[in-house]
Amino acid sequence: MINWTQYLSRFHAAIHSGCSIVVFVILLLLSTSVYSEHTQIDHLLNEVQEVLKGEKKLHLQREARFKSNRDQQQQLFNEAKSQLATQQKLSATLQSAFDVNEKKITELQAVLEERQGEMGEVFGMVRQVAADLKSDLESSIISAQYPGRAANLQQFASGEKVITAQELRELWFLLQQEMTESGKVIRFKRDVLSGSALSSQAEVIRVGTFNLLSKDGRYLQYLPEDQQVIDYPKQPASRFLGIASDFVESRQAIADLAVDPTRGGILNMLMKTPDQIDRLLQGGVVGYVIIVLGLIGLGLVIYRLVILYQISVRTKWQLAHINEPKDNNPLGRVLITAQQDKQVDTEAMELIVEEAVTKEVPHIERAQSFIKLLASVAPLLGLFGTVTGMIETFQAISLYGTGDPKLMAGGISQALITTQLGLMVAIPLLFLHSLVASRSKHIIQILDEQSAGLIVENLEGNQQ
Repeated sequence: MINWTQYLSRFHAAIHSGCSIVVFVILLLLSTSVYSEHTQIDHLLNEVQEVLKGEKKLHLQREARFKSNRDQQQQLFNEAKSQLATQQKLSATLQSAFDVNEKKITELQAVLEERQGEMGEVFGMVRQVAADLKSDLESSIISAQYPGRAANLQQFASGEKVITAQELRELWFLLQQEMTESGKVIRFKRDVLSGSALSSQAEVIRVGTFNLLSKDGRYLQYLPEDQQVIDYPKQPASRFLGIASDFVESRQAIADLAVDPTRGGILNMLMKTPDQIDRLLQGGVVGYVIIVLGLIGLGLVIYRLVILYQISVRTKWQLAHINEPKDNNPLGRVLITAQQDKQVDTEAMELIVEEAVTKEVPHIERAQSFIKLLASVAPLLGLFGTVTGMIETFQAISLYGTGDPKLMAGGISQALITTQLGLMVAIPLLFLHSLVASRSKHIIQILDEQSAGLIVENLEGNQQ
């Protein structure tokens, strides 16, 4: 029989001994953890102490540097105060000297005005003359030969200083130079700007205060704002250039020359005036058509006059040799036709001769109707171009208004060019057509007279 009491006692003893071991192990683990935590805290405390020591050292260094800078700033401040005091003393001294000088200037100004007396008005007039002369010298073409003459008159004319005797002599010299040089024709060397924007040294002929010429007779322009001499891109009419060229080459005391008394104003207007070629180009497409038709009509007239001249010469020869008919002229061909049918009666002969003459008439009057048509169409085309141009002009006026009269005048002038071209073509063609028609009628009249003679001759032959 099992003794359950012993088993229970043994079981309690075992449990008791196991609990003791577990408690021992737990206490051992707790003691180890506490020891580890104490070690880490000590290490952290040491690090904090080291950081505090470093910061304290850094604060000490900053404090020392601040004290050093404070001493330097104090020294600079003291020096600035010393300089301020020195400058204030100097300012007071200069202000005192300024007051004294201003007082002296006032006194001297009063003395100057008292001594000038009526000369003050004279000086005012002199300054006015200097200002006018400065403007004249800047625009004068004589300055192309003597550049920089007006530079000395700027301060003289401003009235900022008292006029001296030397300045009066300089003013007199410039006035005398301008008057003297205005009556001379001088050749001198200077840079000339050509149309290709290239400057080159060239000989320039100055004609008083009117014009500048090149050695080849071309007109030159002086630009006062740039103090440059340029070659006009467009020269005046050839007759003026011919006179200028003869003047440049002439070595006589007196020679003809077309001068511009406005110092370039008239020349600039001549440059802007279109020549005949420019006017033809203004006609546009309609103008080109009129010109082409005119050339065609002129060519036809010349061709027909040559043909009629040949026919007239051969017809006159045939008249002189009436019994020797040739087929190289209308009269000869009519005579040959009449001789072939010589035995017919008078009425038949009349029809044969009339038919032969009728065949020759279209060859003689060829192209006359077309020439007349060209003479009639040319003014109509001119009117068409004028109407078209006027429409464009009024359209421009509706867009831009009538504020610029040059816009309207230029448009109307351009529109009328086609009418002018049409009349220029029509009038000569009408006269030439009349000339061609008269030559043709003269030849046809000879044919009619000779055909009548042939009929009469046939009639007499039949009666015999």
